Amino acid sequence: MAGEDEAKQELNVVGMVGLIVFYLIIFFAGILSHKILKRGRKEVQKSQVSSNTEDMMLAGRDINYFVGVFTMTATWVGGGYINGTTESVIKNGLVWTQAPIGYSISLFLGGILFAKKMRTKSFVTMLDPLQIKYGKPLGALFYIPAFSGEILWSASILAALGTSLRVICGINDTASIIVSAAIAMTYTLFGGLYSVAFTDIIQLICIFVGLIFSIPWMTASDAVTTPLRSSNLTMFASQDQTYSKFFGKLEKNDVGIWIDYAIMLVFGGIPWQAYFQRVLSARSVSVAKTLSFCAAFGCFSAAIPSIVIGLITMNTDWPSSSYNQALLPDDYKLAVPLTLLHLTPPAVAFIGLGAVSAAVMSSTDSSILGVSTMFTRNVLINVFLPNVSDRVSMWLLRFTVIINTVIAMMIAILVKTVYGLYLICSDLVFILLFPHLVMVVHFPKRTNKYGMIVGFTIALLLRVLSGEPVLKYNAIIKFAGYVEPHTNTDGDYVYGKQRFPFRNLIMALNFLITLSVTFLTQKLFEKYPDLRKFDYLGAVKDQEEAHEMEKKEESQKATNGNV
Repeated sequence: MAGEDEAKQELNVVGMVGLIVFYLIIFFAGILSHKILKRGRKEVQKSQVSSNTEDMMLAGRDINYFVGVFTMTATWVGGGYINGTTESVIKNGLVWTQAPIGYSISLFLGGILFAKKMRTKSFVTMLDPLQIKYGKPLGALFYIPAFSGEILWSASILAALGTSLRVICGINDTASIIVSAAIAMTYTLFGGLYSVAFTDIIQLICIFVGLIFSIPWMTASDAVTTPLRSSNLTMFASQDQTYSKFFGKLEKNDVGIWIDYAIMLVFGGIPWQAYFQRVLSARSVSVAKTLSFCAAFGCFSAAIPSIVIGLITMNTDWPSSSYNQALLPDDYKLAVPLTLLHLTPPAVAFIGLGAVSAAVMSSTDSSILGVSTMFTRNVLINVFLPNVSDRVSMWLLRFTVIINTVIAMMIAILVKTVYGLYLICSDLVFILLFPHLVMVVHFPKRTNKYGMIVGFTIALLLRVLSGEPVLKYNAIIKFAGYVEPHTNTDGDYVYGKQRFPFRNLIMALNFLITLSVTFLTQKLFEKYPDLRKFDYLGAVKDQEEAHEMEKKEESQKATNGNV
């Protein structure tokens, strides 16, 4: 027993030292990055942004290919992505591990569908085109799903980190959450996107090197067996079970659920400020598109070590390792740090654990800066304080970063189902935000304020009435294949579940309703001019102004062409 305690204490010390070293590296890199990335290009950067606040939000629109690819990839490949991929492989199998492929396709499509149009028009945030089309107050409504998704994503990452560090280093959850968030917040306050982008380079290198370097040591452990000789596993009885567990199984009744999540990951992964902040900060349209395509490849590649670690975890005789007990389902979310601690030498564990811990901030800082940028520009300045000075805007942004960091910390500390809440907010981003972002960017003439309000409201109402087990209420609208609430064999109450891809249906309805209401109102006001006095939202006026602006742009292009 004394030997086990000493071994555990040694592992805790290794984890603690690794954490401190990597946190110090990230902190000082974040502090110095502003000077490094501005060196020699201050005048160029000034010409591409209209204020110091915009410079902090978009790094002078001067992110190059190298920095852009790293920061775009690191934004997705954080601690939650790494741990979540491994957990999904162990729990549900490869077929249900949809995030790596889904997010990779999402980044690729973002580069095709949005990078050129958004960067060409020099927007500052994802909400800018929505406010231009629907007006500043109505456009600001889209901040609600955007804020919810980003802030809960940050909170879920911090909560997972707190649990991991408690197991690894014996650190209290609350202390680890506060320290991690405070470090990310501090360097973000100093340098904005400059700091976030520069630290992402270090974090992504740490992730790849730390995990890839540790895998050979894991497989060399006496507790690990290869799949071909896995009959002595305590977790599974036979080789066939091990393979079926790894690849997973897609039941016929679950095809609708699989499709629903797959499409939501692909298209719902686009409308996030963390993505568009990098597109809009790119040095040119070419850079914006290239970093999206390269990040898609990087995002997929980064999942491979996590998938391999999942397979190693399933082929480990955990009671014979220094862990000294079977791996329970509640431990699956800790598979990456546990394999590093108990299947590799202390020096390797030092590198791996430090990398995984530091990786958490690569997503946290991006989400916090993104959500703070939107609130400062699209809500505070555009709606409430239109004439505020640049100096005040800068302090508003910094204050908002602090407030959002505190909110994320409090949620991570107090709420026990953070990841479940994040999934719900991802629903809302996909259902409410994505359709309108597509329309205002690609089909601005096909949508107006009336269509937006009706489509947005009906989509939100349908989603609420479709039920949500995470929030512990059953559906009022039951789609085909709905699983009624029931009591399982253990006597626990199980809430109802939709098997039909209802999220995609509601998203499509948002599109169709918005288009239909827009078409009807436009035709109504055109056919009956006397009704224009009831155009309380000014949709007709907006349409006429947009038409005049389009004519001016075409005239300007023709003039430039003749010259």
